[in-house]
Amino acid sequence: MQQPGLIVLFGSGETSASGRRVFDWLFQRSPRPVRVAVLETPAGFQPNSAHVAAEVADFLRARLQNYHPDVTVVPARRRGTPFSPDDPQVVAPLLTADVIFLGPGSPTYAVRQLQGSLAWQTLVARQRLGAAIVLASAATSAAGIVALPVYEIYKVGEDLHWAAGLDLLGACGLKLVFVSHWDNHEGGETLDTSRCFMGQARFEELRRQLPADATVAGIDEHTALVIDSAAALCQVMGRGGVTLLHGGAARRYSTGQAFALAELGDFQLPAPQAGIPDAVWHAVQAAGAAPAAPSPRIVPPQVLVLLHRREEARARRDYATADDLRQQMAGLGWQVDDTPSGPALKPK
Repeated sequence: MQQPGLIVLFGSGETSASGRRVFDWLFQRSPRPVRVAVLETPAGFQPNSAHVAAEVADFLRARLQNYHPDVTVVPARRRGTPFSPDDPQVVAPLLTADVIFLGPGSPTYAVRQLQGSLAWQTLVARQRLGAAIVLASAATSAAGIVALPVYEIYKVGEDLHWAAGLDLLGACGLKLVFVSHWDNHEGGETLDTSRCFMGQARFEELRRQLPADATVAGIDEHTALVIDSAAALCQVMGRGGVTLLHGGAARRYSTGQAFALAELGDFQLPAPQAGIPDAVWHAVQAAGAAPAAPSPRIVPPQVLVLLHRREEARARRDYATADDLRQQMAGLGWQVDDTPSGPALKPK
């Protein structure tokens, strides 16, 4: 039975050096050549949305060139136009994509254009059949049960409120609110722009508007939260950390740490076709969209601890200890390869 694909949520920095390392890690776990679809929708309201998507596509082709990725931009910009997310010809590249990316733009615009659309239904079906979904910035904030109206509040001055979200993981029994740019500090000393430009005081008021059983996942800039629903594990990668808020409790996980998916709520794997129309499901299956083999799962926490200790030993030139730690990881079933972008783990 095909396992669902990974979900990677960036707080920001998807085309930075830390973002490249996350994509490198992901592409190692993808079929070759990696087929990537960059969905233009979140920035579709901007006159230069094609340029925004092309920058991401060019980054993947240039900075991950050793994987020879086959990158296609999907110009699903706006409903009711020739570039509609409901047009089968526009959406077609999603049918066979191994990695689907959505990034900067407006969270509320992304929801309006994607909610119930052919593009979104196809994306969900692909993830259920093994494709990885990578969201960044606006797309991350749109993926929960509610979306943060960043532009409307921060730029226009509307009252504090939440908008409907895409609820990517609702079928898994999770009630999640994703907040990107969690540690933003562009406002300097005079304006608190953390919590995706809301600031702590305004965000606490926004939290009071959320359902009591919702969990907030605040993702720092240049940081990614990786969700492996098949293994029921999460992992933090990049430069910062992830903050989970539920009720009166707050938990913080730093880069390199892994934690149980149950920390996000009462998780359960949905039926593969749950919520997906028959026509969409059959179209995805007919396209042969499932990857040739299941992706390797997230590295166990104990292996990550050994890897971190090995990097410390190598930094102080204690190669005997480093070799011993390599053997310990091998004993747990994981091989470490030293690459120009850092150590890479893979199952033996």
